[in-house]
Amino acid sequence: MLLSKPESVLVVALVIHLIGAVYGSSATSDQLALLEIKSKITDDPQGALTSWNDSLPFCQWRGVTCGRRHRRVTMLDLRNSGLVGSLSPYIGNMSFLRYIFLYNNTLHGSIPPEIGHLYRLKELSLSNNSFTGEIPANMSSCPKLRKLNLQFNKLSGKIPDTFSSKLMITYMGLAKNDLTGGIPPSIGNLTSLEILFLTYCPLGGIIPDSFNQLKNLRKISLGANGLVGAFPSFMFNLSMLEGLDVGENKLQGSLPSNLCLTQPHLTYIEFGINHFNGFFPPSISNCSELETLSLSFNYLKGEIATNFGRLQHLKRLYLAVNNFGSKVLDDMNFFSSLSNCTNLERLDIGDNQLGGVLPNSLGNFSSKLSLLETSPNYLSGSIPSSIGNLLGLTAVSLSLNSFTGFIPESIGKLQNLQVLYLSDNHFSGVIPGSLGNLSLLLKVALDGNSFEGTIPSSIGSWKKVIVLDLYGNKLSGSVPKELFQLTSLSIKLDLSQNNLSGVLPQEISNLKLLEILDFSRNRFIGELPSSLSSCTSLEYLDLSSNLFYGSLPGSFSSLKGLEYVILSRNNFSGHIPTYLQQIPLKGLNLSYNNFEGEVPVKGVFANTSAISIIRNTRLCGGIPELYLPKCTSTSSDSKRQTRKISVRVIVAISLSSTVAGLALFSFVLFYCCIKKKRDKPSELRLAESFEKISYGRLFKVTEGFSAENLIGTGSFASVYKGVFEENGITVAIKVLNLLRRGGFKSFMAECEALRNIRHRNLVKVITACSSIDFQGNDFKALVYDFMPNGNLESWLHSVDCTLDLVQRISIIKDVACALDYLHCRCGNVIVHCDLKPSNILLDADMVAHVGDFGLAKILSLEEGSYANASSSSIIRGTTGYAPPEYGLGNEVSTSGDMYSYGILLLEMLTGKKPVDPMFEGGLGLHSYARRALADGCMLQIVDPVLLSEDVNENCLISLVKVGVQCSNESPQDRMDIGTVIHKLFGTTFASRS
Repeated sequence: MLLSKPESVLVVALVIHLIGAVYGSSATSDQLALLEIKSKITDDPQGALTSWNDSLPFCQWRGVTCGRRHRRVTMLDLRNSGLVGSLSPYIGNMSFLRYIFLYNNTLHGSIPPEIGHLYRLKELSLSNNSFTGEIPANMSSCPKLRKLNLQFNKLSGKIPDTFSSKLMITYMGLAKNDLTGGIPPSIGNLTSLEILFLTYCPLGGIIPDSFNQLKNLRKISLGANGLVGAFPSFMFNLSMLEGLDVGENKLQGSLPSNLCLTQPHLTYIEFGINHFNGFFPPSISNCSELETLSLSFNYLKGEIATNFGRLQHLKRLYLAVNNFGSKVLDDMNFFSSLSNCTNLERLDIGDNQLGGVLPNSLGNFSSKLSLLETSPNYLSGSIPSSIGNLLGLTAVSLSLNSFTGFIPESIGKLQNLQVLYLSDNHFSGVIPGSLGNLSLLLKVALDGNSFEGTIPSSIGSWKKVIVLDLYGNKLSGSVPKELFQLTSLSIKLDLSQNNLSGVLPQEISNLKLLEILDFSRNRFIGELPSSLSSCTSLEYLDLSSNLFYGSLPGSFSSLKGLEYVILSRNNFSGHIPTYLQQIPLKGLNLSYNNFEGEVPVKGVFANTSAISIIRNTRLCGGIPELYLPKCTSTSSDSKRQTRKISVRVIVAISLSSTVAGLALFSFVLFYCCIKKKRDKPSELRLAESFEKISYGRLFKVTEGFSAENLIGTGSFASVYKGVFEENGITVAIKVLNLLRRGGFKSFMAECEALRNIRHRNLVKVITACSSIDFQGNDFKALVYDFMPNGNLESWLHSVDCTLDLVQRISIIKDVACALDYLHCRCGNVIVHCDLKPSNILLDADMVAHVGDFGLAKILSLEEGSYANASSSSIIRGTTGYAPPEYGLGNEVSTSGDMYSYGILLLEMLTGKKPVDPMFEGGLGLHSYARRALADGCMLQIVDPVLLSEDVNENCLISLVKVGVQCSNESPQDRMDIGTVIHKLFGTTFASRS
């Protein structure tokens, strides 16, 4: 039936009214949902939600966008707002939501599964928060979802295996979570997927075969996923790929000879830190858009037979730590083609077997080249003078090769150079004065060569230099006064083992920031200047094997930071100053001088293993263990009385003294012989107390080193759990990978470090095995006490395992006690060099034990705390925990361990790793905590797990301060372990009353 015109108007009006009523009701539900979301926010430091009240319509609230045709929320954008709290499940009631942007906040708790009800949702970005729990399985119920970004959270469990081929997801970011259980094959159903980021998730397993369906894939990042097995060849057939990252896994296989033939758009290839073998594929030159090629830390070998000239966009080439080359001249044939890579910025070919020379074409390389790293290799010949054309260079490391000839004058043109390492080669001639043009230099290492002549005075322009190492050359003449004007020298000045002469000038007082001063084994003469006492930062002073004379200045008493003093083999005389007792020295060597009088008995003089005073024939007194004669005082009265004694009495006394002396000597000799006889059996018993164990027995107790018994893996070893059936004892067996370069060295370093140390907070080694396996290969292993609670890493960054504040403080103290023992109380100084959560093990009572001494360095008294401690080209430690000076090639030191300890402490309090992706643009864990302290918002950075604890905030702040002070960039600004112990055990961590 047709309606009349008035009736039609009435019907339309009624419909409009009903629609408005429906939308009005739904709009109200959106407003209620927003208020519920606000109610779950516990802290809003930027006031992002202050407008969320009745004073404004909710569509005008900050971060809220509504549709134009209706009052329904379509977008919620509160990114970068610093919000703390959880996410309300009421978010699932806003059914018109298309975009949710909540990234870069501090939201915790689980992701509400109600989000799966938002069938209009196109983009969900919750990255860089602290969400825990599993990824909701019904997330795949959002049919219009295009972008899913959950990176940088603490999500755990498995990735849901429910992805359907009907979904249109183009971007999936799940990186930097605690996801496990492998990569689900159903991801291969997402045929629209273009970008997949799963890096830094301990997923394990293999790369699924279903990935061969991802024909639209442009970027895939699977780095640090614990992946094993062979790298699937079909990945090299995904023609749309622009970026391929599988670094830091255990993938095997060889690179295909046709690499890049079907993938011409690749811009980065990251295969570093894996188990790839085989040869370098020449076809790589077909990747004409390639910007980054990283193949470092693998087992690749043979010739680098590639023409890099076609890679016009190449910026970074990392081929270090492989087996490229065969130590012959032809190994560098590829090098000249790099001159056509006009965008090349970083080139690292170090730690291979490359022979040959640097061609003159080096000067044609990109003006953008900032890093040139070739150490160590087998390169020879001279440095081409054309290197002076590379004006963009900031770091040059050619150490540990066989270069000869002079340093070209043209190197003085490199105005931007900050690091120059030429150590351990065969360079000769004079140090060119043109080096003085390099005013930005920070670190200079020319040690271990045959440089002659004098130190050029032009070095006075190095106003920023912090390290200068000229050790082991043939330099002569006096030290130019300009060197003593380099007030920036703060880490090391080493002129030892040369032919330098002259006196030390008073201007040495300018080196107020210097920590290490080594002038040993030269021909310096004269008395020590009293102005040396102005070098108040000195920790290590070595002036041995020179011609110094006179007494030690009394002003030296102000050098309270000294730890090691070596003055042996000079002509010093006078009394040993008593002020040396007050300085907390760890080592003092005064041997082969002319000191006389009484030896002090306190401080360092009370420790025979820390001092050496031999061949000072007129010394007396001291502690009994020094076996020095007693000191006698002779007054004028006694002298007059002595003159009156008859010759007979003198003879009688002399004879008596002689007889007594012989008797005493015989007794001492007899006692020593008895002691040796007693000591030998004890040493024998000690050796016999360690059970000799065979490879076969270790093979049996680990069930053939099965994967089920694998506890963990590291750079040089794998650790297995083993149980001895006869006594039920459970042990951890560390099997060294001797095929890995540095594996044997790591084994020896750990044996040496653990040989004579015992402490409740260090891992206990039970025995070692050095044998051959069933195939006749060398086999080396260490057997430790088993730690049932695993490592600290698994407790800090896991949902299943959590530590309360009391437990964390206990572990912090345990680690500090271990470092105190290593640095100060075990005879020699031991620097761990790799302190991090994964190397801290927890026993059944949650007592912490520091382990993995594979990178440890023992610093003896004679060598000193820093002598030859590390190569300038070798970085010790782990990224994020290693101190910045190690990255520049600086020698290891106890202050390096303190930096690692500070970062560890901050990680335990904030719950954030030092390599967290949030730390970009110069921000790091140290600066993150320092800013929070300065801004008075420290509780905002504390791990949310700890916020529920009823803890005294001031004490918590004091802990963060310790972490910040220990992790200062400058070594001299860091706390030492003694100060840390004092602060930790002198503070009461009480609850609020």
